Amino acid sequence: MDFENIEIKKDPVIIFMGTPDFSKTVLEGLLNHYKVRAVVTQPDRPVGRNGEVRFSPIKEVAFENNILCLQPEKIRDALQEINELEPDLIITCAYGQILPLELLLIPKLGCINVHASLLPKLRGGAPIHHAIIDGYTETGVTIMYMAEGMDSGDIISQRKIMIDDNDTASTLHDKLSVIGRDLLIETLPSILNETNGRIAQDESQVTYGFNISREDEKLDFNKTEKKIVNQVRGLNSWPGAYCTLDGKILKVWECYRTGQIYDQKLPGEITKIYNDGFGVKTSNGEVVFTYIQPEGKKKMKAIDFVNGYHDNLVGKILM
Repeated sequence: MDFENIEIKKDPVIIFMGTPDFSKTVLEGLLNHYKVRAVVTQPDRPVGRNGEVRFSPIKEVAFENNILCLQPEKIRDALQEINELEPDLIITCAYGQILPLELLLIPKLGCINVHASLLPKLRGGAPIHHAIIDGYTETGVTIMYMAEGMDSGDIISQRKIMIDDNDTASTLHDKLSVIGRDLLIETLPSILNETNGRIAQDESQVTYGFNISREDEKLDFNKTEKKIVNQVRGLNSWPGAYCTLDGKILKVWECYRTGQIYDQKLPGEITKIYNDGFGVKTSNGEVVFTYIQPEGKKKMKAIDFVNGYHDNLVGKILM
């Protein structure tokens, strides 16, 4: 279908709900084609060691474009105000709260969501991270109607992308945010004219990409070298994979597989020093850490850490 040639019958009242940079890219693209009556985003939060309070990326866009910005602690607190705006359509994208049924019933054309996976795969709040961590070779973006269940609504449109071997959560995030922006703009005319199709999700194909927990960040060297590398890639550039060395946190930002076998060494044991870092034994081989962050310090090349270390690293056990 040629979305660009669909004539929109009216000037819709649109409310956009989102919070992080991913949704900022989508909102900025939306504003190039449509008016947005209001945005809803998370309250201002303190960030960093200094606890500096910062606006969400969506709030920044709202201020720059003189758009009404709502920031309820709980979305139920804003139901009346949203209802009074009489929206035709609510668009959500990484908002950060589960929407109650009362909200879903407010807009005349429903609530749609821009989700960063090929639903029904990877429902949940961290689909980009899990696409890499869980070893997916492809992912994408889904435009869907919202329902009471988590990411369970009918699919309107999708677009696929292959995951490169060198993709990280950061690079994949940037690619998918652009795809989400473009797919939304292409899909919106049919939604606004009520000519779009909708496909129920196949529940037998559902997988999940839940929000990253602290346990998800911890490296387990009893896993294969491939899984270790995928975990590091999938947590780069936030929040980072970690292990411990000498009882202190050691974050790992980049690593690669060597294919070397060390049958006589223990999982987590540092195997040897390389020109670009140091090797670590996994269940079936070895990975080389090349970019790390010792506790209380900045990110650094692993070889610089090796050169400044006070003792012999080889033979130490990472936990």
